[in-house]
Amino acid sequence: MLSLSTLFPNTAHPRFGIFVARSLEALQRDTHWDVTLINPIGLPPLALGRYKMLAGAARNGREFGFDVHRPIFRLLPKVGGRLNPRLIARAVLPLARRLHAGRPFDLVDAQFFYPDGPAAMMIARELGLPFSVKARGADIHYWGARGYGREALIETAREAAGVLAVCEALADDMATLGMDRDRIGIHYTGLDRDLFRPLDHNGLRARLAERFSIPIARDDLLLVTVGALIERKGQAYVVKSLADLPKGRLLLVGKGEDEPSLRALAKELGVAGRVHFLGSLDPSMLPPILSAADAMVLPSASEGLANAWIESLACGTPIVITDAGGAREVVTSPEAGVIVARNCRAIREGIEAVTARPHSPEAVAETVEAFSWEANGAALAAHYDEIV
Repeated sequence: MLSLSTLFPNTAHPRFGIFVARSLEALQRDTHWDVTLINPIGLPPLALGRYKMLAGAARNGREFGFDVHRPIFRLLPKVGGRLNPRLIARAVLPLARRLHAGRPFDLVDAQFFYPDGPAAMMIARELGLPFSVKARGADIHYWGARGYGREALIETAREAAGVLAVCEALADDMATLGMDRDRIGIHYTGLDRDLFRPLDHNGLRARLAERFSIPIARDDLLLVTVGALIERKGQAYVVKSLADLPKGRLLLVGKGEDEPSLRALAKELGVAGRVHFLGSLDPSMLPPILSAADAMVLPSASEGLANAWIESLACGTPIVITDAGGAREVVTSPEAGVIVARNCRAIREGIEAVTARPHSPEAVAETVEAFSWEANGAALAAHYDEIV
């Protein structure tokens, strides 16, 4: 299989698209499918600032058990979205032809619907191969709201030999755009079950307080939000809710363009001393943070099926989330948490309801017992088998 993914870990962004890497790693390791990945790196004509570091990451290697190629394609930041699929295909096609000539592929795969999907469609046409495409959330909601994006999504779905979505709710959204709902399969995310599991609370908060140099009292209402610091994830609502939660303390895991405004908001509300920005962390640091927390709060405006939901539940911590994407496919019992409206009052009440309810971490973890990267890889292999 030749897989195309614009989001994939590299030296500049080691956590970028890690869920893609883990899924393809399981596919390569546990099934009969052999993966070659092309991770196109988009750079403007002058690679300055943050693009300079990204240019240095455009290196090939063998990662996660398979070969990874990183050709460069030229882009126009913020205004070139319409052009990116064709620019990616043009940059990737010579490499794809060369790889195919040396060891023929059976299938072309796109790990995101846009811009990866239309680019994979063009490459598959040239190679005379079937292709599959997967939808994850923002690739449908963001690009589907633009006329040219919607047209490209529908054409890609129509020509694809296989179409996947990360949850039933996203598949329904795709059908609303004009795709054939009967052709969309559901492929849930995976989970590293050895890493994400309930940890003993004794001493966890003290160790976190020392590790991050922040005060965490035993009786604090410890909340965590995991996700990019962008408006869509809704961290501002959680910060605002602290004003009415005097024992609340919030750990924000992630980076993003909203960090300055979130810091200013916390200061304005007088809660800056209880809001802590931890930045992007190594996956090994997430289980102790999630296990120590009373709740993981993520009031997203839109989602597919967030990995942060599954990872929190696997660590025995209930979630307070909005009715976005596959939320109702995850919060299926009181042990998993609550789904609330996207406003400060509802979020605060959801936090209070979840944290006042006695729960066993093991019972919470059981709500996601079906999730694993092994199951994810096996389901993906079965999907590809049907195509070829």
